[in-house]
Amino acid sequence: MRIIGIDPGKAGGIAFIDGENVTAVPMPDTPMDIYDYLLSLGKVDLAVLEKVGAMPGDGGAAMFQFGKGVGHLEMALLAAGIRCEQVTPVKWMGDFNMRRKGGESRPQWKNRLKALAQRLFPNVNVTLKTADALLIAEW
Repeated sequence: MRIIGIDPGKAGGIAFIDGENVTAVPMPDTPMDIYDYLLSLGKVDLAVLEKVGAMPGDGGAAMFQFGKGVGHLEMALLAAGIRCEQVTPVKWMGDFNMRRKGGESRPQWKNRLKALAQRLFPNVNVTLKTADALLIAEW
């Protein structure tokens, strides 16, 4: 099965699992770059897009830009003919037992997610931008 995992946002990424072949890239810069990347993958069976909302402390302009970016992702998937399902962070992180622990800083938690992705995909150059996408694709 050929699966895409998507962690939306400028600090996110896109992972592609095709059997034993796994790739991960930081989020492309423009909507057209996203669409072109999706087309370059060929036939894809499923995309799993992280279903996210506003983050505490984000201003209205930041939330608007983020939402616009998610819309671009959804439209690129639709235009590329790729079936998409969404999963909340609580669900996929919970299934990996990777929820943020009490007292754990955000960088510590994100590095723990990155370490898990690196263990699961030892032949992939995992970065903070691609770790969640890889885990979402694996989920």
